[in-house]
Amino acid sequence: MDPLAKSETAPESLVDETRRRGRGARSNHSGRFEAERRVSFDDGWENLAGLDAFRTEVYAEPARSIITRNKSPDISFDQSINPYRGCEHGCIYCYARPTHCHLGHSAGLDFETKLYAKTNAAELLEKELAAKAYVPKVIALGTNTDPYQPIEREHRITRQILEVLERASHPVGIVTKSALVLRDADILSRMAARRLAKVAISVTTLDRRIARAMEPRAVTPGKRLDAIRGLSEAGVPVAVMVAPVVPGLTDSEIERILKTARDVGATEAGYVLLRLPLELKDVFREWLKSEFPDRADRVISLLRSMHGGKDYVAEFGLRQKGRGPYAEQIAARFGLALKRLGLNTRRQSLRLDLFTPPVAKGQQMPLL
Repeated sequence: MDPLAKSETAPESLVDETRRRGRGARSNHSGRFEAERRVSFDDGWENLAGLDAFRTEVYAEPARSIITRNKSPDISFDQSINPYRGCEHGCIYCYARPTHCHLGHSAGLDFETKLYAKTNAAELLEKELAAKAYVPKVIALGTNTDPYQPIEREHRITRQILEVLERASHPVGIVTKSALVLRDADILSRMAARRLAKVAISVTTLDRRIARAMEPRAVTPGKRLDAIRGLSEAGVPVAVMVAPVVPGLTDSEIERILKTARDVGATEAGYVLLRLPLELKDVFREWLKSEFPDRADRVISLLRSMHGGKDYVAEFGLRQKGRGPYAEQIAARFGLALKRLGLNTRRQSLRLDLFTPPVAKGQQMPLL
C-alpha cells in the first residue's frame, strides 16, 4: 500500500498557492476538537478567487500563569516558558502544530498566521519566582514555539523574560532557529559568565532549497551558523540541535551539520527524529507530496519503520529517537560524529545556587 494514501486530503481541498505564498502548510483543515470539518474548495464558479491571502495576525493573550512544568522522563528540563502560541516560522514539521487545535484553530495555516502573544509574561514570571514555595530549576525557553520568531522584534516578550531572569540570577536554556537571539547577546553573555545561560540553535539542513521549503519564514542555515559563532564569541555556551532528522531527506547531512556547527563554535549537540502526532501527519504529507514527490514514499516508509509501522508512537524514550535498524543506524552515526568532533565532551551545567527571589509588590525588602 502507498503510505501516502493514508492522508485524507484531496488535492482540490488544498489552499491556492497565491493565498499561502511564503507559508509552510498547504491546507487549513479544522482541528480534532471541532464538531464540523470545513474545507474550502472551488465549485467551478471561481468562488475562491476573492479570498484574501493568509496574513499574520497577532492577538494579545494575558496569561494566568507562565511557568509550565512537566514530568516527562525523556525531556531534559522540568519547567519552561513559551512567550507565544503559534509560530510564524511556518516549519512544516513542527510537533507543536496540533496544540493550536485547542484554541479552535487549524494545525495548518492557522498555526502560522494566528499568533498569540503573552503580553504579561514578564510580570507573571516575577510574581511566580517571588512565591515562597518556588524551587529554582532551569527554565527552558522555546520548547513549543520559537521565542525568537519574527514577531519578537516588535513585542520583545522574550527579552523582558530574560531581564527578569537576569535580575533574579535564575538559569535559563534557550532553543531557537532565529538569528534574532544575537540581539540579546548582552544579557546572555552576562548570565553565561555566571553559568546561568545556554543556547541551542536548531539546524535542520544546510541545503538552502530544502530549508526554504521546510522552514519558509525562518532564517537561512548560514544565518543560524552566524548566530552560533556570535554567541560563542560572546562567551555563551552553544549547542547545535539537528532537529528534526527527516529520514530520506535530511539524514544524510548529520555529520556535515555537526562539523560545520563545531567549526563555528558549538560545543554540544543533540538530535530529534521527525515526529508526526495527530493532525501533523496530514499537514506534513501534503507538503511532502507537493515539494518532494519523488522522495515522499521513501520518507514516510522509513519513518514508519522506526515507529513499528505507525506514523508516530508517543511512548517516552522512543518518540524522539525511534527504534529498529534505521533508527539504530542514525544513533550510531550521530555518536561516532560526536566522538570524532569532540562534541559533548565538556557539557556545562547551569547554577541554581545564585538564585535570588524577586521582591513581590508590597513585600518587604530582605534585611542584610
